[in-house]
Order: sequence, then C-alpha cells, then structure tokens
Amino acid sequence: MSKNNNDYWRANITLMSILLAVWFFVSFICGILIVDYLNQFRFFGYKLGFWFSQQGAIYTFVVLIFVYVWRMNKLDRKYGVEEEE
Repeated sequence: MSKNNNDYWRANITLMSILLAVWFFVSFICGILIVDYLNQFRFFGYKLGFWFSQQGAIYTFVVLIFVYVWRMNKLDRKYGVEEEE
C-alpha cells in the first residue's frame, strides 16, 4: 500500500471513530447514563432525557450519516479516489 492509501484510510478511520463517539455519547451517555440529570430540562414539552433516549439518538444517527457522506466525498476528492459518474 502506498503512503497515499495509508493516509486515506487513516483519515477514513479517524472520521468514523469521531462519528461513532458522537453517536455513543448521544445514545448511551445521554440516553441511559445521565438520563435522570437531563430529565430536569424540557425539550418540546418532553423531559430531555426521555427525548434523547426515544428520538435524539435516532435523529443524531441520521445527521451523522449525512455528515459521513459529506466528509467522505471531500476525502475522496482530496485523495483522488472519487467515483466517476
């Protein structure tokens, strides 16, 4: 593997690790571990901890999919591995 390929995969794994850490924080930390603390706040009429465990993790996951696609397209162009149309 060339240095360019190694750099590409390192950037890919770094991006994926960051996005998975964000999703873990929102779904596990906010939705389970600190739910009691978050329930003292309201969001659209619902307790914030309940909202994170029921809706927030799903919305965050969908947003992270779009962020991943956007960032991977930039990485693909940077390293010259983009798909041809």
